[in-house]
Amino acid sequence: MGVKVLLDLLGGVALLLWGLHMVHSGIVRAFGSRIRRFLSLILQNRYRAFAAGVGVTAILQSSTATALMLSSFTASGLVGLVPALAVLLGANVGTTLIVQLLSFDSSAFAPVLLIFGVAAFKRGTRTIVKDVGRVAVGLGLMLLSLHLLLDSLAPAEHAPVARQLFAAVTGEPVLALLIGTVMAWAAHSSVATILLTMSLGAANFLTPVAVLALVLGANLGSALNPLMETGSLNPAHRRLPVGNLINRIVGCILFLPLLDPTARLIQSIDPNPVRLAADFHALFNIVMALLFILPLARFARLLERMLPDVKSSSDLSVPLYLGESVNDTPSVALACAARETLRMGDIVDSMLEQAMTAIVTNDRKLVTEVSQKDNAVDGLHEAVKLYVINVTHGPLDEAEARRALEVLSLAINLEHIGDIIDKNLMELASKKIKRQLHFSAEGARELQEFHRVVRDNLRLAMTIFLSGDVKSARHLLQEKARIREMEFAAAENHIARLKEGRIDSMETSTLHIDILRDLKRIHSHICSAAYAALETAGELNRPRRQPTPGWANPQQPFTVHEGEAVLKGKTRA
Repeated sequence: MGVKVLLDLLGGVALLLWGLHMVHSGIVRAFGSRIRRFLSLILQNRYRAFAAGVGVTAILQSSTATALMLSSFTASGLVGLVPALAVLLGANVGTTLIVQLLSFDSSAFAPVLLIFGVAAFKRGTRTIVKDVGRVAVGLGLMLLSLHLLLDSLAPAEHAPVARQLFAAVTGEPVLALLIGTVMAWAAHSSVATILLTMSLGAANFLTPVAVLALVLGANLGSALNPLMETGSLNPAHRRLPVGNLINRIVGCILFLPLLDPTARLIQSIDPNPVRLAADFHALFNIVMALLFILPLARFARLLERMLPDVKSSSDLSVPLYLGESVNDTPSVALACAARETLRMGDIVDSMLEQAMTAIVTNDRKLVTEVSQKDNAVDGLHEAVKLYVINVTHGPLDEAEARRALEVLSLAINLEHIGDIIDKNLMELASKKIKRQLHFSAEGARELQEFHRVVRDNLRLAMTIFLSGDVKSARHLLQEKARIREMEFAAAENHIARLKEGRIDSMETSTLHIDILRDLKRIHSHICSAAYAALETAGELNRPRRQPTPGWANPQQPFTVHEGEAVLKGKTRA
C-alpha cells in the first residue's frame, strides 16, 4: 500500500512539473519576443517595472524565467539594475497569483482545458494557435495532477507510518526550509513545490508550521537557479540574481522565528487548510516587496560595490580594442574599431568552420558552441556600431568618414553572416542530427568544397578591408560568378543522384539544397567588402540610394552607400 501511494505521489509530481513546462514553453513560443520587447520598453521607473514583473510572471508562470530574461538584459546594459530588481520583486508577487488561482478547487476545468488544448494543437493551422493549445494542455495537466495528488494522499492520511515519517522529516522548521529549498532548486519552480506542499498540508501530513517553512524554502530555492545559470565570468552580470537571493534570505531570516504566530493568524482569517500555503506565499512576497521597493537605489549601489564590473579576456563578447580615451582622435579610434571588426571576422570564420563540421559529422556539441559564438558576434556588432557612431559625432574628413562607413558596413554584414550560420545552418544541422541522416559521399564532398570556397573568400574579404587592395577586390567580385556555377553544378549532380534512386540523397535532398542556398547568401554578404575598395579607386560608379535595406534586412548585404546618410553633415573639407 505504501509503495503504491509513493508511486502515485511521484507520478502526480512529475505530471505537475510537465504541465508547468508545457505552459511555460507554449507562452514563450507564442509571445516570447513580444514579452521581451515589452520588458525592454516599460522599464522606465521602479513602480512600472514592478507591475510589469507581476504581469509577465503571471503569464510565464515562472519567476525563474523572468529572472533569466532580465539577467540577459542587465548584462547587455539594456536595462538598469534598479528597474530590473523591481521587476524581480514583481515577479515574486506574480507567482503568488498563479498559486492563488490553483489553490481553489478547479479540477472540473481540467477536462475542458485538455480537450480544447488537444484540438487546438492538432487542428490549428497557425503556429500561435498550436502554442495556445499547448498552454491549455499544460494547465489541464496541472489541475489534473493536483486532483491526483489529493486523491493519492487520501488513503494514506490515517496511516501512522506515513504520518510519523513526514513528522520526522519536517519536525524542525529549519530542516523543512532546507528541504523546500532543495525541492524548488531541483524542480526549477517554486510554484510546483508550493502546490505539492499545499497538497501535503491539505492531507494533514504536515503541520501548519512545516507548511510555512517549506514555502519559505521554495522561495529561497527558486532564487538559486538564475544565479547558477548565469554563465558569465563577469561578477557584474550576477548582480541581479544575487540581489534577488539576498531578498529571499532576508525574508527567511525575518519570517522563520514568526512561523507559528503567522500560521495561527492566517488560519484565523482563512481556515481552509488547502489555502494555507498559498496565503502565506502571497503574504511573504508582498511584505518583501514593500520592504525592498523604496531602498532599491541604495541596494543597487551596494550590489555594484560587492560585484564590480570585471572584463574577462576569455569572454568573446567583450570588446578588446574599443578604448574610450582615443575618441578625440578619429583616425586612431577608427583603427581600433577596425581591429575589433577584424576580431569579429575571426569569430565568424571559426563559426563557419564549426558549422560545416557539425553538419557533416552530426556533432550536437558544436551546434551549441556556434550558437554561443553568435551571441558574442551580436554583442561585438552592437559595441562596434555604437562606438563608430560616437566617433562620428565629431568632425571627420572625407577619408575618415569613408573609413567609418567601411567599418560599419563590414560589422553589419558579419553580424548577418553570424545570424545565417546560427539561425539557418545550425537549424538544418539540428534537423539532420535529430533524424540521424547522412549525406552521400559525393554530396558531402560537394558541400565541403562549396564551403571551402566561401570560407577562403571570407578571409580574402578581411584582407581587402585591411589593405584596400583593388586587385583582390576585383577577384572577390569575380568569385560571385564562380559560386553561381558551383551551386548550379552541385544542384545538377544532386538531381542526378536522385534520379538514380540513392536513398541517402533522397533523405537529405531538402537539407542539401538549403545548405547550398545559405552558403550562397553568406557569400553575397562577404562580397560586399569589395565595393569599398573599388569605389575608393574610382572603379565603382553606381547611383547612390537611400539607406534602408541593409540596416534591417539580413537577406541583403549592407553596402557603403547605404550608410552614407549616417555621416551626412559630419564631414569637413
